[in-house]
Amino acid sequence: MKRSTKVTVAAVALALAVPAAALGTLDEVGVLQGTPAPAPSCPDRPCQAIPKTTGYQAKVDTNRSVHVIPKDGRIVAWTITLGKPGKEQTKFFNEGLGGEPQAQITILRPGNKLYYRAVAQGEPQKLSKYFGQTVQFPLERSIPVKKGWVVGLTVPTWAPALAVNQPGTTSWRASRGKGKCNDFDRQTAQTKEMGISQFYCLYRTARLTYSATLVSTP
Repeated sequence: MKRSTKVTVAAVALALAVPAAALGTLDEVGVLQGTPAPAPSCPDRPCQAIPKTTGYQAKVDTNRSVHVIPKDGRIVAWTITLGKPGKEQTKFFNEGLGGEPQAQITILRPGNKLYYRAVAQGEPQKLSKYFGQTVQFPLERSIPVKKGWVVGLTVPTWAPALAVNQPGTTSWRASRGKGKCNDFDRQTAQTKEMGISQFYCLYRTARLTYSATLVSTP
């Protein structure tokens, strides 16, 4: 996978501009030390993508806190690794899932019974020109977060950011209710701040390929 150096440098510069950065620490929420980063499925056949939902990683092996924010601070950027679907695969997803691929991060505050409130969001980003790359997007405004909140990925159309054929101990959750887990045409992405959704649906043997850069509060 190629890396988009231009966007990465911009994100690092933004992180250093945050007042807390001089005394706080940098953490990449969603990156597991000692665990190889998985590759998205596309352009393999079948090419699988995230469709019309908001998701977060529920578990990787024994780790249940992959996208849980470990300490108070501010999110300053987010990173996504994208597969490289072919022209026909891209056309299929564009026509079936509402348009060109795009995504944004959503900060989720957990409640009871797998309900989460979307307390903040980053700017939506179009993804087509970054296919086959790992790209980092700086936020126009950093987002204050609390320990225990969750960094979710909101995909209003589709995104080739899904690694499949993972172990059975790996799973992710989506903002779909009971009985709607296979209704991929239904729009369930959390695109409005302060909205509440239930993340009932659990998908095993797959991993979402994104993370977020946290500058902790000193």
